[in-house]
Amino acid sequence: MTLRRRGAIFAVFIVLALGGFAAYRFKAPILAWAEPFLNWIQPSGDAGALVVSGNIEAHESVVSFKTVQSRIVELPFDEGQWVKSGTVLARLDSSDYAQQQAIARAALTVQQRQLAVAQDNVEAANKTILSDEADLELRELEFNRAQDLWTRGAGTAEARDQANAALKQSNAALARDKALEATAEANVALAEASAQSAAASLGLADIVLGYTTLTAPFDGVILVRQAEIGEVAVPGAPIVTMADIDHVWLRAYVNEPDIGKVRFGEAAVVTTDTYPGKKYQGRIGFISSSAEFTPKSVETHAERVTLVYRIRIDIFNPTHELVPGMPADAEIPLLPAGPS
Repeated sequence: MTLRRRGAIFAVFIVLALGGFAAYRFKAPILAWAEPFLNWIQPSGDAGALVVSGNIEAHESVVSFKTVQSRIVELPFDEGQWVKSGTVLARLDSSDYAQQQAIARAALTVQQRQLAVAQDNVEAANKTILSDEADLELRELEFNRAQDLWTRGAGTAEARDQANAALKQSNAALARDKALEATAEANVALAEASAQSAAASLGLADIVLGYTTLTAPFDGVILVRQAEIGEVAVPGAPIVTMADIDHVWLRAYVNEPDIGKVRFGEAAVVTTDTYPGKKYQGRIGFISSSAEFTPKSVETHAERVTLVYRIRIDIFNPTHELVPGMPADAEIPLLPAGPS
């Protein structure tokens, strides 16, 4: 072996030895530097969890006027504004309905006065009967006295007959006034019924007048405003559409092979691109009992599976950060397959 060949072999040995020493000496820093790249090429996500995607939804209510038709004179809110329950959303020109209320109030006043007159008539009839009863008592005494005198021969038959006639007239007057009293009491009952009817009519007029003001049925956000000031609103025509965003949900779809691994009431973690790194706690509130084909607007993680089950993940949203239409993802821990 030549000297040059021996020198080359020795140089290779030196290089290998230095390489081994460097690998041993700098092993940890090299692996730490390469770790992000190693992770990037690894499959992401937890093998024991299912990731689904969908859009945030909320309960929506179309708010409209009831039974009234008039021109809109007030519409203080625009789309996207938050309103509290009871806040005035719209107001109609109420002059016609206010006039109907005034007419009903006047009618009630008339009926109440008629009731008062009827009650006074009953009171007068009662006093007349008291007078009749006193007169009857006197006539009975006079007749008994005349009858006693006639029996003893000290009185005349004429005096007895006159006393008897007076007694009969007093009885007739008492019977007549008692009949008038009954009529007066019937008039009171009729007046009371009329007053109650007038009060009910006024109550209805008050209710209808109240319908000219449209208020928010719950705390929420106005999604759509379908009317403008000056338009004539008709009963049932949409004025605004509201959404309750205190409680929202994520509509998502689970592939058929995985549906047996999720349960009703199971917890889920929801995230959005809008608020990176922020997690929202949710819970599965609905699992469809029947499969359907994947909606065109939904992309699943395994597009080769065409049958999916719709689920709803309820999310408490007190900060109102999640709004309808916002895309979101949810991570659901997979349970052992079994009956759902």
